[in-house]
Amino acid sequence: MTFDRLFYQAAAGAAAAGLAALLAASPAAAATDRCDDLAKQLKNQIDGMRIGQTAAGTIYLAHPRAREITLGCSGKNFSNQLFAKADRKPTPAFVDLIASASAIIFTLPKADMQRGASRCIRRMGFLHGDDVSIRYRRLDIRCVRTKTESTITISRSKDQ
Repeated sequence: MTFDRLFYQAAAGAAAAGLAALLAASPAAAATDRCDDLAKQLKNQIDGMRIGQTAAGTIYLAHPRAREITLGCSGKNFSNQLFAKADRKPTPAFVDLIASASAIIFTLPKADMQRGASRCIRRMGFLHGDDVSIRYRRLDIRCVRTKTESTITISRSKDQ
């Protein structure tokens, strides 16, 4: 082989490796940027919302109406996820907080999100049990109740 041919093969290999590294790094950085932007929107549009630490694709948020609230970013099975924890009997103020946050995250009207969250919370009980899953406006909403607390998880699957 001549020197020119070896040089062009080496240059092509380096360019391909650089392009592969660039393409592999871009979606992950873009996903976290979108998630950080969503967290900042939540902070700016909901009074009392604070942004905490970020760990493993989850941004921990804080609000006086919720014991715990997190924003999950693009996982294996979902595009975005909102998780919140409250007392065993969630207050209307908690449902309003969840409706406001999910309306911002999933770009749906707040009234629709209020209806979906309250429907899921109302179904928990004697007839349907303490673990209720519903589909509402192409979202998966899951409500779970224990002896001391209730949780609600709202997510949109990747294929939606």
